[in-house]
Amino acid sequence: MNDENNDEKTPGLSADEEQEVDERQPPRAAVLHEMIRAQGDHELERTIAALWWSALAAGLTMGLSFMAMGLLSSRLPEGDASHAIASFGYCAGFLAVIIARQQLFTENTLTAVLPVMTKPTLSNFGRLLRLWGIVLLGNLVGTIFVAWVMLELPIFDHKTDIAFLEIGRKVMENDIGQMFAKGIISGWMIATLVWMIPSVENAKIWIIVLITYLMALGDFTHIVVGTVEVSYLVWAGEETWQRFALEFALPTLAGNIVGGSLIFGLISHAQVRSDTGQGLSKLLKDESPSDDKQRSVKK
Repeated sequence: MNDENNDEKTPGLSADEEQEVDERQPPRAAVLHEMIRAQGDHELERTIAALWWSALAAGLTMGLSFMAMGLLSSRLPEGDASHAIASFGYCAGFLAVIIARQQLFTENTLTAVLPVMTKPTLSNFGRLLRLWGIVLLGNLVGTIFVAWVMLELPIFDHKTDIAFLEIGRKVMENDIGQMFAKGIISGWMIATLVWMIPSVENAKIWIIVLITYLMALGDFTHIVVGTVEVSYLVWAGEETWQRFALEFALPTLAGNIVGGSLIFGLISHAQVRSDTGQGLSKLLKDESPSDDKQRSVKK
């Protein structure tokens, strides 16, 4: 089989050039799967304190998205073009959180779920629920607190405060079904982002900006950023915590989990399993350099 592949290669390539071709090949889906699975397994092993403080920091940091959108909106004339420009502010929090390696719930819906899909045991499922619970709580506490700070402290001018309120009002225009459906798309997009980053490390920033900008442009609902936006309305007295929980948080959270874990995660996992018909560990073992060397020695 290897001889047939060698016959199909472009003639005249030196050994160094053939090596360069191999190095420039994008990683296989199985390799990406294993990289993300290993990362998720590491996250599942972290202590409660480490997860909590990282998740809390991420919640606070995600306030950057809300702040950037409000600042841009307040300085632009009304209209669709202004919304298109202000939507770039949405990227700020995601850039900071992902590059700083802080714990973001929707990112964990893919990374932490792959170890469970690879080895679906009660122990792994319990570890997943533990991580999800801690990270989600930390994210929400951080975002709700930063929304209070942005409202109560004399930081922004009146025009910017109004822009913050308008952002939250636009989120709450969605009914429960829209919150859920848009949350599915948002969760799927974040999972796509997580899957892409390992293979485009040098273009990480641009991938984050592209995906999160499209999320803002499409007004898709996200449990963490949306919590800043809607809790700002609650603190301002325009909404209640009951509506926040029942009409925004629960349907959006469910949508994010379905889009990130059940749809993207399952399909990505099934793709790798279908490609090989084997376990991932066996696949990666078969591709290891030591095995290639042993095969060449036997020949």
